[in-house]
Amino acid sequence: MSYDGPLDPLRQQILGLVRRYAQENHAAFKPGGREDFTAGTTMVPYAGRVFGPEEVEALVGASLDFWLTLGGEGTSFERELAAWLGVKSSVLTNSGSSANLLALTTLTSPKLPQLRRLRAGDEVITCAAGFPTTVFPIVQTGAVPVFIDALPLTANPDCAQLAEAFRPGKTKAVMMAHTLGNPFDLATVLEFCEQHELWLIEDNCDALGSGYTRAGHAAAMTGTFGDLSTQSFYPPHHLTMGEGGAVNVVRHPPLRRLVESFRDWGRDCWCPSGHDDTCGKRFGWQQGELPAGYDHKYIYSHFGYNLKPLDLQAAVGRVQLARLDEFGEARRRNWQWLRRELADLEEWMEFSLPTHATGWTPDGFQWDESGCQSDPSWFGFMILIRPTAGFDAVELSRHLDQARIGNRRLFGGNLVRQPAFVGLRGERPEAFRQVGTLAGADRLMRDAVFIGVYPGMTVAMLTHMAETLVEFCHHPKTARPEQL
Repeated sequence: MSYDGPLDPLRQQILGLVRRYAQENHAAFKPGGREDFTAGTTMVPYAGRVFGPEEVEALVGASLDFWLTLGGEGTSFERELAAWLGVKSSVLTNSGSSANLLALTTLTSPKLPQLRRLRAGDEVITCAAGFPTTVFPIVQTGAVPVFIDALPLTANPDCAQLAEAFRPGKTKAVMMAHTLGNPFDLATVLEFCEQHELWLIEDNCDALGSGYTRAGHAAAMTGTFGDLSTQSFYPPHHLTMGEGGAVNVVRHPPLRRLVESFRDWGRDCWCPSGHDDTCGKRFGWQQGELPAGYDHKYIYSHFGYNLKPLDLQAAVGRVQLARLDEFGEARRRNWQWLRRELADLEEWMEFSLPTHATGWTPDGFQWDESGCQSDPSWFGFMILIRPTAGFDAVELSRHLDQARIGNRRLFGGNLVRQPAFVGLRGERPEAFRQVGTLAGADRLMRDAVFIGVYPGMTVAMLTHMAETLVEFCHHPKTARPEQL
């Protein structure tokens, strides 16, 4: 429980009953997974919330004071998350998608150096394959996304195309995701951004707890390499607040004020809710064309939003954060379990590799000569159907559904094929660019399926997934849903 105040007898009684209720009614979600699993009947989610009675107790405990908007729990969680990651600060928001919008919009602030400020028509390099809200904020702020291809085996950007994507005077930033928890080639991206003085935003929503080692450097977590990074705390992600997200300010503290301003209506004042005059001159400002002494709490320096989460959510997040190391170990362990059990299916399928890995053996990964390595805290177990497999990704997905195994395609696939971008191309062809044919992103769109490795998986669930895949590959025609 994250409540920091004194426990009076009535509060203790309430929370004791809450803990008992959670123990009796939420056992299926406890760390370590459910015990009442029946293969083919019980659903195996591709991801889901994992929690104990402590999270429920923290949620109810935070509600008893009825401070619903962001407050003390949020402040504590922001501080604890930043310390866990090793960044300057974290700013909570109501979703990972909002975090991406805030991070990108922060770069448009007129308070930034004018040569580096992102303006309408400026370009942001991103990856063609992935989740759409990594890319949508670029369009929403009036900038131009420039799509580079993806490498099918890592599902991450093909960084060999960065130079071709760059346009002097137009390119201002790089915004990319660590897909399915697999770090992208940070060494190459960082060198490129430093060479051209570009902002780097890491979409770390799938990768909280993943590690990356550059040659000659100590290992560090993803989300700590760019200028800003983002997190999602939606239930499928590495920790959950139900809904929620965060923007991490990696090394430049002044960026926090800009992120907060855009999150909090665009206001210039930095006082948290319930606090006034922390600057000591609330009525001593003169900005814009407002009269001198206008209340600082109602001065707006940005065209902002209202994207705060609730304090109740932050209370849950604090308990989840204490489980994060355990969760990451489970994700890695489950991924390796599936990889070993499916090793004989390479005739039909290709399997993901961490960035910089050249191969997999039961003893570990083989690495390229760059001296860099990645250590994913996997979000999912991705399968690529070979063209010669005798079945396709749609047929496999249907069969997994029949077997009650949760599965997903690689999010939006090749995003330029999505209706939103097809329509945008027709209306404003100059609204985005792409480098090359994006054949890798097309392959991921066509052939990629992923299944779960989340911490709620049990050996029985993993066994059911592996046996189902083995049977389908060896007997695809008799296993297809239309034949059942």
